Order: sequence, then structure tokens, then C-alpha cells
Amino acid sequence: PGEAVYVDDIPAPKDCIYGAFIYSTHPHAHIKGVNFRPSLASEKVIGVITAKDIPAGGKNVGAGINMLGTEALFGDPVSEFAGQNIGIVIAETQKYACMAAKQAVIEYSTENLQPPILTIEDAIRHNSYFQIPPYFAPRPVGDFEQGMSQADHKILSGEVKLESQYYFYMETQTALAIPDEDNCITVYSSTQLPEIIQNVVADCLGIPYHNVRVITRRVGGGFGGKGMKSTHIACACAVAAFKLRRPVRMYLDRKTDMIMAGGRHPMKAKYSVGFKSDGTLTALHVDLGINAGISPDLSPFIPAATIACLNKYNWGALAFDIKLCKTNVSSKSAVRAPGDVQGSFIAEAIIEHVASALGADTNAVRRKNLHSVESLTKFYGDAAGDAPTYSLIDIFDKLASSPEYRSRAEAVERFNGGSRWKKRGISCVPITYEVALRPTPGKVSILNDGSIAVEVGGVELGQGLYTKVKQMTAFGLRELCPDADGLLDKVRVIQADTLSLIQGSFTGGSTTSESSCEAVRQSCTVLFERLKPIKDSLEAKSGAAAPWSALIAQAKMASVNLSAHAYWKPDPAFVKYINYGAAVSEVEIDVLTGATTIMRSDLVYDCGQSLNPAVDLGQVEGAFVQGVGFFTNEDYATNADGLVVNDGTWTYKIPTVDTIPKQFNVELISSARDKKRVLSSKASGEPPLLLAASVHCAMREAIRAARTDFSVNSPLTFQMDVPATMADVKELCGLDVVERHLQSLSSAAEVPTPVA
Repeated sequence: PGEAVYVDDIPAPKDCIYGAFIYSTHPHAHIKGVNFRPSLASEKVIGVITAKDIPAGGKNVGAGINMLGTEALFGDPVSEFAGQNIGIVIAETQKYACMAAKQAVIEYSTENLQPPILTIEDAIRHNSYFQIPPYFAPRPVGDFEQGMSQADHKILSGEVKLESQYYFYMETQTALAIPDEDNCITVYSSTQLPEIIQNVVADCLGIPYHNVRVITRRVGGGFGGKGMKSTHIACACAVAAFKLRRPVRMYLDRKTDMIMAGGRHPMKAKYSVGFKSDGTLTALHVDLGINAGISPDLSPFIPAATIACLNKYNWGALAFDIKLCKTNVSSKSAVRAPGDVQGSFIAEAIIEHVASALGADTNAVRRKNLHSVESLTKFYGDAAGDAPTYSLIDIFDKLASSPEYRSRAEAVERFNGGSRWKKRGISCVPITYEVALRPTPGKVSILNDGSIAVEVGGVELGQGLYTKVKQMTAFGLRELCPDADGLLDKVRVIQADTLSLIQGSFTGGSTTSESSCEAVRQSCTVLFERLKPIKDSLEAKSGAAAPWSALIAQAKMASVNLSAHAYWKPDPAFVKYINYGAAVSEVEIDVLTGATTIMRSDLVYDCGQSLNPAVDLGQVEGAFVQGVGFFTNEDYATNADGLVVNDGTWTYKIPTVDTIPKQFNVELISSARDKKRVLSSKASGEPPLLLAASVHCAMREAIRAARTDFSVNSPLTFQMDVPATMADVKELCGLDVVERHLQSLSSAAEVPTPVA
């Protein structure tokens, strides 16, 4: 009892068989054949499912939204990236399927094929791009040339690079497909978008959407990776189950998952920036290359998100040229705060560059260029909201202008003055994060015994969605029940089911909890209006508060409809709003090894009027730590063919108990109420991840202190990319100096000591 059931915990149905992906290790090649090395596992193979097994009316499609473009389920007849699925081995157990997949030998040929395009630079040389639909494209602000003409100083060719990041959910990609009568199929999927899985599976099999039922009870970690990336495995199981008329399930091993997952978009930004001698920014131009991989996936949304978070500072004027690069690597997809975290960091890299060019305090430059209410509106339009809701300046001042910050900064300086091989740095970083509300369905039904079943479009990923929905249901019906506290125990949120609640959309973008809650609140309002007259008449007769059970029994007798459905749509004038926060991080680096310790992080995040502060606090902490991983040690490296080589925890380092700040303080502030937001609440899932840039910026300060000591060439201005791993930190500190020092120590040790 009390144990959560995930997809792989569902007991296997009778005659269930198991699948494992065979993937290409070549980025661009004809697939000539697949054979198996003779082994115990290969004898256990029941069959291999390939593109030839897709039903006649179906399509070779494994992911995608029709308006943006789709991705193939199987690389056929050509594999277009290393890690592409080219077949599925079917066996009696998951273990045998995985073993057999590893024994597969693929025959390739590269005859008459262009060499693969793997990098942003390659794509630009070959003009290999995806289009950004005009309605998703970000907008420039002001006149760049005019802004540059007002500048006292210019940096004309700064550059910064960010690499990818893997989702590292605890539960890898998994699905179970069960064939049913009349060409129907039920798919249990660990997914953030059941509705899209339903559509893609139906298109792949060539059957109507109502023949496909997708059920998701809960997901063991998503972070965006159970979005578009969960559809391939659902389609794979569905095709196999459809062909073999038996239930088929798959659960990827970690290595295969990491190789196929795709992850965050690598980016390369070149910038030109103009500014005054006092640090006021006048103009910025960014050339942004984004590596999108083989298919559009959700990449067309990335440019707008990147620019929105870059816009946390008032650049004066902003211009950009964005290239969404199509390359022969696994398709990159939405990873928690997709585009946003890169844009926010690029802004910091530019600010740091400006401060170092002026020899000014970085925080002073940050503070000078935070938005006024007027410039916020100029850069964000409608999303800026009402003046009282703009809390960023107060938050930043609370952290960076406090006497405590000043004394800590002085302590860091004293420490660095007295320590040669350990250096500290401290930094305060602000964030803005624009979120969008989406139409969402909800349904509340009261059963004969007074218990309540609730359905919402959102999926529980461990983000506390169901907790908030349960609370909202009890809140929405509280005036009908004398024991309002006991109402919460009567509510059960039931699994997402694409045939039961349609137009469920997807879970992501940080606003699913609040929109699901609003749809539930509207459903409760309908029930309240139906039940209130009955409650009033019962109470008029008895002269006492009507018990909940009596109210429901009476409503049933009177044939009142006890189920209400709502499809909540945001007000067109309030589809977007902005989240604010800031963080101070203090780090210590070991110059000899490049190891970084986070001494302390203080986060202040504006949660509006939180729907559940305990849930939101967990979201802020979790997001920050995941962000620290991205900025410091998660190196999602590939080989020369674009095949992921850091494909397990031995080489891919996620945050551990040692990564978390030694002192970790999080404060949620309740900012001004705003009746346009759901009960005045704000999102908490993704925005706090951006605060982890404060760790990277503090590391830069510590490295700067080391460079000052060792007088490395150009000590104070340097490019520091993401992730800044131990090796990078060591090199930026002046690796040669460290090595010379160690040599001098060892040669000193070799000199014989004179005998007294």
C-alpha cells in the first residue's frame, strides 16, 4: 500500500513480449542489413520489427507535431544520425531483448551520400536550417545602429558556447502496448504529452485517433525528456503489438536512453555590445547558432524563449540573427527551461565582459541595467503586466545591496589575499522568465457515496500537480460541505486517459499545475451552482447545516448532474506573465585540481501567492540543483560521428550530495496580488533553474582571482563556456603555472638535504 505504480510496475499481461532498440552508430549511411552474432541472446530473438512492418495505411513517423514537422520512427533506408532507431528486437524477456540488441551487427554503406553535418559551423557552411515560423519568431527592440552610435565603448566580437544536457530522469523511456479488438490499441506510456502520442501512434498505424487510447498514471521524472522523446518508444511498442497481436513492452537501459535522448540544444553566441563609461548599455547584437539536430521537434520555440530571458537587462536596443541548424545528430528537444537558461546565461556572459572591460564591479553593472517599468514594457509587451507586480529590483537589492553581501564580498577578498591554491568568488544573478498559459480541460465528478473523482489534462511528473489539483477541488467545493477539512480526503485525481478527457495538451512550460487547477475550479463552480439550491432547501427544512452525504443523496434523488467538465482558456490579454528571482552563490575552487565547492547559495524567488509553498519550495531547490549540473559538470560528450560517448554515470556526472551548496537558503516571496493569475499564484517549475548561473559567475570571479595571482596573459577578460568542468576551471586558472609549480616542488624534493 502507498507504493506508486509506474509504467514498468504494471503487471505484464498474458503473452507479453519485450522490445529493445537497435540503433545506428553511423551519422549518415544506407542500412544494408542487420544480423546477429551467434549467442544465447540471439537464439532468443522472436523477431525484428523494422520500417517494413508498419501497416500499409500507416506512415514511418515516430514523433512530431504536424504543423512543425515530424521525425521518422525508423532510419530507413538511410540512417540520418548516430543513435537513430533502425529496428526493434523482440524477445521473451527485457533482458534477452537488450542482450540481443547489443549483438546486432549493422551493415552500412555511404555510397552517393553527402558527408554528415554535425556542428553549428557545418550547418552554416551548408545553409542547413529549419525555418522559424513568423508567429514564433522573437522581435528586435529599438534601433541597433542608433544605439551603437551613442556608445562610449564597444565590444565587437565576444563569443560564448553552451553544450547539451541530458534529462537524467530516474525512470528511462518506457511503454506498454496492448492490442484490442477492432484494430484498437491501448498504450501505457511514461509521457508528458498523451494527446500527441495518441495522434502519432494512430498516424503511424494508419488508424483513426479514437482507436488509440493512451493512459498515463504518473511519470518518474520528465524535465521535457518525456515530451517529444517519449513518442518513439510508444510507437515502437504499438507497431510491434499491432503486427504480432501480442502485448509488447519496452524499458530502455540507461546507455541506450542516453544515446537516443538528444537533450538540450547546444548554442554558440557571438555578440557586439555598446555601452557608456558609467556602464549603461546602449545596444546589443547577437548572432545565435542553435544546433537542433535532425528534426524540428520543438526547436522552433527555442529562439523566442532564448531572447525572452536574454531580455532581463535593458540593452537599449536589441538586434539578432538566429540560425536554427539542421544537423545529423539526434534531435534536440525541450529540457527544463529550454532556450531560457541559455539566453539568461548569454546575458550574464555579456554583462561580465562589459564589467571587465570597464574594470567595474559586475553587480553594479547588473543593477544599472535592470529594467524600469517603462523599459520592461518595451522589451516584453503585454507580458510585463501591471507595475506593482514588477518585483525584480527589490529582490536584487535585497540580496546584492545588503550589508551582509558587502561583508561577505570583503571576506572573499581577504581569503583570496591569504590563499594561493584555493580561491573564492561570490556573485549575484537576477532572472526574468516569461511563461505562457494554455487552454486546459478539467472534470470533477461526485459519486453516490460523496467521494470525488477528478481528471485534468496535466500529468503528474513528481512536480506536485495532483496535490495542487486535490487542494483546488476541496477549495472549490468548500462552501457546500460543513466539514471542509474532511473534503480533501474524499478527492481522488485519476490518471490521464486520452479517450476520457480530450484536448489534454501537454505537461510542460511550468504552467500546467495552475491551468489544471483553474479548469478544476471552474468545474467546481458549476457543481456549486447546481447543488446550492438543494443545500439551501435542506437547511431551511432542518434548521441545521446539511451533511455532505445527505446533500449528495438528495441531489441524486433530484437527478442533478453530478459531473462537470470545463475547458479553461486564458484571457487573450493575459496569456503570458513574467517570473522574477535572484541568487547569490559563493564558491571555492581548488586551483590545482579545478574542483569547485559551492559554499553557500541564497535564492529569493517570487512565487506570487503560492498554491502550495511546500511543493513550490521543492521545485525551486530541485530546479537550482539541476541547473548547477548543467553549468558545472554535466558533459554530454559525443564522438566524431555525433554518437554520445558519455553514456552512463561513470562518465556523465550529475549533481550529487557533494554538489549541493553547503548552505542552501531559499526564500519564496509573495509579491503583489494579481487577479488575472490563478488565485494570484505564479509558476515554479523551470524559472529557478536559471538561478544556477550564479554558481558559474561566482566560479568566474574565483578564477579571476587566481589569474590575478599568476598574471596569466590577459588576466581579467576570458571566455568561460558551459559546462565549466574541473578540467576547464584548471585550465582557465593557468594550468601551466600550476604544472610549473608542481615541477619546482618535485625538483626541490630531489635536492639532497645537507647532514647537520
